[in-house]
Amino acid sequence: MTQSPPNPEQPEDPHRGAPGGPGQPAGGPGQPPGGPGHPQQPAGGQPTPPSPSEERGLALAIHLGGILTSFVVPLIIWLIYRERSAFLDDHGKAALNWHILLLGGYLLAVLTMFILIGLLIYFAVFVVAVVFGVMSAIAANNGQPHRYPVDIKLIK
Repeated sequence: MTQSPPNPEQPEDPHRGAPGGPGQPAGGPGQPPGGPGHPQQPAGGQPTPPSPSEERGLALAIHLGGILTSFVVPLIIWLIYRERSAFLDDHGKAALNWHILLLGGYLLAVLTMFILIGLLIYFAVFVVAVVFGVMSAIAANNGQPHRYPVDIKLIK
């Protein structure tokens, strides 16, 4: 493959061949890819534990996300961070167990909708989910452990 001579009408690409340019690693020659904004995992492949403020923010997201998405957000965050942080593992398991229990309440509400009591059950389960979810989120944001009022241990 031959290169054509530079065209005087087209300016030369300043990023061509530069570190981080097209076809070049972000860190430059002899440096690992990644660079700023793309941290590498430490040696040994161990993921870095989150900082205390990140832990509190993620635990807050676990509890508030559970209000909006049932067990989906708590499950995702818990699966990602359970081995990196005992704090997030504890809050994630508590929220998952609680929202699985609430899922049973929602299912009962749907099954009894035809006799009109289901609407009342659904509303009651939602209110309980919001109240205790917010209480748990506040405790998590303060860095405190928290247990829901009914603490079944489906996920240990």
